Amino acid sequence: MDNALEFCLRLARAHATIIRRLDTVLGGHHGLSFGDFMLLQSLANAPGGRLRRVDLAERLGLTASGVTRTLLPLEKTGWVARQADERDARVGYAVITAAGHALLDNAQRTATEYAADLLRHSKDEELAPLNAVLANLIGPQ
Repeated sequence: MDNALEFCLRLARAHATIIRRLDTVLGGHHGLSFGDFMLLQSLANAPGGRLRRVDLAERLGLTASGVTRTLLPLEKTGWVARQADERDARVGYAVITAAGHALLDNAQRTATEYAADLLRHSKDEELAPLNAVLANLIGPQ
């Protein structure tokens, strides 16, 4: 099998495994799915803690309606808020709240510990080139 194809197939299987396991860990400890965690992290890393919904969709690989469905429960729990653009009423932002930051800080510790345990047999010098490959694959965030 071609190395590039084999890498892609293994990456897809690893992706599914990581999501399933992190969903379980984050859900059990924080009531948060891994998708919710990624969304909160995207907002927290954005300038001003906010992103246009269309930009959030692009970063997460979701459709506009997928982002809306994902944001609704996060808004109801108070972890994310909606913010209108002052100059253009057609533009809406998703903003991480103080409660969202607090949740993300706790969930980040849990995810970091889990990731370290998951990759405990891998050395940093092995992970660095893989991180570079993945960064090239997904592009700038």
